[in-house]
Amino acid sequence: MSLLQNLPSDTPANTAANTPDLRLAALTEWLAGLNVVAAASARAASADASFRRYFRLDVLPEQQAVLGSTLIAMDAPPERENVLAYVKVAEMLRQAGVSVPRIIATDYERGFMLLSDLGTTTYLQVLDHDNASIMYAEALEALSRFQLTSAPDVLPEYDRAFLQREMALFPEWYIGRHLNATLTDAQQKSLQGVFDAILANVTAQAQVFVHRDFHSRNLMQIDVGNPGVLDFQDALYGPMTYDLASLLRDAYVQWDEELVLDWVIRYWQHAKSLGLPVAADIDDFYKDFEYMGLQRHLKILGLFCRLNYRDGKAQYLDDLPTVLEYVRKTAGRYPELKPLLRLLDTLENKAPQVGYTF
Repeated sequence: MSLLQNLPSDTPANTAANTPDLRLAALTEWLAGLNVVAAASARAASADASFRRYFRLDVLPEQQAVLGSTLIAMDAPPERENVLAYVKVAEMLRQAGVSVPRIIATDYERGFMLLSDLGTTTYLQVLDHDNASIMYAEALEALSRFQLTSAPDVLPEYDRAFLQREMALFPEWYIGRHLNATLTDAQQKSLQGVFDAILANVTAQAQVFVHRDFHSRNLMQIDVGNPGVLDFQDALYGPMTYDLASLLRDAYVQWDEELVLDWVIRYWQHAKSLGLPVAADIDDFYKDFEYMGLQRHLKILGLFCRLNYRDGKAQYLDDLPTVLEYVRKTAGRYPELKPLLRLLDTLENKAPQVGYTF
């Protein structure tokens, strides 16, 4: 879900001395054979919520005029990650006019790739109130270009079963593991009623290509063709508002709701002018956006807890309060979602709160 963050705890630099990193050794050997980069210069370039690892390497002097000064090596264990999907979606995005890393070399069987380097500056690092409107406009323009190329039967479908499985992470990992709570039969029924309301909305939305993690940690500020887009290999064919909600209801950066509403309206107007299948009425479109954001945030609450308790990546717990605030505000605005708010109040022993409404 994120690239180019601080060095993760499971990178080779922190691996126990008596535990050989066999994949890194194989990757280094492969890179050395390409005669493109100085294999010994590899250093960690990312912390990722998946099983992928990324390393930055210095390009050999004779190759720098063509390839630049550094490249990125991806280590994606084939039993865990789909390198072919990365290549397919990268080409789709490139054909749509979106800036993505260029693929320099691949070893599909072992899950190794060498990619162009989009730099070290994420949107998250530079976004502020002065530049946000411009940077989001550029990001949404790139998103629109990708959406305009949408067609069925090209990417896997983001269907009801998939969306339900994602939300199931919430009761399993957030409620069950993080809060150490067990739902009663009545509470389970109430929560499923909220899930059904969400699913009814999002599955009725028009379908387009969906990046699935289109947010500030996966967008890079680059000199030409801003933004550079990363972490797209899990793209699907799904609900129209998913990537918009991912970007503007970001788990890592939060904006005043008046600003978000303005950006949503601007996107909706532009999308309509392009012929994208957005709802005809802005109120309906904003509701779609909110319901889609809630589905994503319920998934994220479970996912971040799983990353902590199962995978030892405790840093994701720091972002739970922002995501919970999104969930509470959205659930408080719609009668069929309010049972979720009451459930959270019960589980977290909080008094009912009144969310901002438009």
